[in-house]
Amino acid sequence: MIKPVGVLLINLGTPDAPDARAVRRYLAEFLSDRRVVEIPPLVWQPVLRGAILPTRPARSAHAYAQVWRPDGSPLAAITREQATALDAALGEGVIIDHAMRYGRPAIAERIAALKERGCERILLAPLYPQYCAATTATANDKAFAALATMRWQPAIRTLPAYYDDPAYIGALKASIEKGLAGREEDVDLIVASFHGMPERTRQLGDPYYDQCVETARLLAEALGREVSVAFQSRFGRARWLEPATEAVLAALPGKGVGRVAVVAPGFAADCVETLEEIAIRGRETFLSAGGRDFVYLPCLNATRPGIELLSHLVARELEGWWSAS
Repeated sequence: MIKPVGVLLINLGTPDAPDARAVRRYLAEFLSDRRVVEIPPLVWQPVLRGAILPTRPARSAHAYAQVWRPDGSPLAAITREQATALDAALGEGVIIDHAMRYGRPAIAERIAALKERGCERILLAPLYPQYCAATTATANDKAFAALATMRWQPAIRTLPAYYDDPAYIGALKASIEKGLAGREEDVDLIVASFHGMPERTRQLGDPYYDQCVETARLLAEALGREVSVAFQSRFGRARWLEPATEAVLAALPGKGVGRVAVVAPGFAADCVETLEEIAIRGRETFLSAGGRDFVYLPCLNATRPGIELLSHLVARELEGWWSAS
């Protein structure tokens, strides 16, 4: 009997509910990850426990509440939809599951579930087009930690960054053109907003910044128009990657850009960072500064281009283990 191959889609994570208690639990795990906050725990943990966790969860819960869906947080719901759609697209011989690095469903739990279903070969697929130690690496770390507890480990492969894959650029192009259908000429500028990272990570050799810039360059080339790069979701007092999305949106009207479209190519699924920070607050920032029209272009999510991209990436990484019928 041929054993099925497992694929575990991994995304960042989300609170279980849009309330302060659930957000506090989530942030405590997320901000305690030494891949995310590279400050010695003896220094950082008192700050986290004494200053951040008592205050930040209430503010974050408000943001989550504005975008929460009947079936849960957007990130959780969309990642679940992606797994279901990809499972149907790939067909027999592959079992698709999903997990979150922080929160639920947990990576260790889903690896064990795949193993129990007969998967002796598993592809770990962190859904981050651009590699960053604080995203891709920590997802793999968590999976490897789970494997370290298993007597009979499955064989493992990991999905590499796909920031310059022609299929990824093509999917972004198709998604953007669909989102702007009939109004391409009404948009003065497309801004690609990527999740921010401390500048120090770049200096330490993380390739994330360069990969984001290359994605934007390739996307601009494919679209035949300018794509401006910005970085969002800053946290703390450290210097972060520039330019900041909020500052860019506030300054554009003064430079004669009255109509802007924002896309978030670093996110495989829409989440609080895209739906609340960009689609709601980013819009308010731009219009308050004098902008006339703001368009947020959704992530690839479980759309046809998005699932075709995931199918391409997974099929490529499973070569020698599985082939499409």
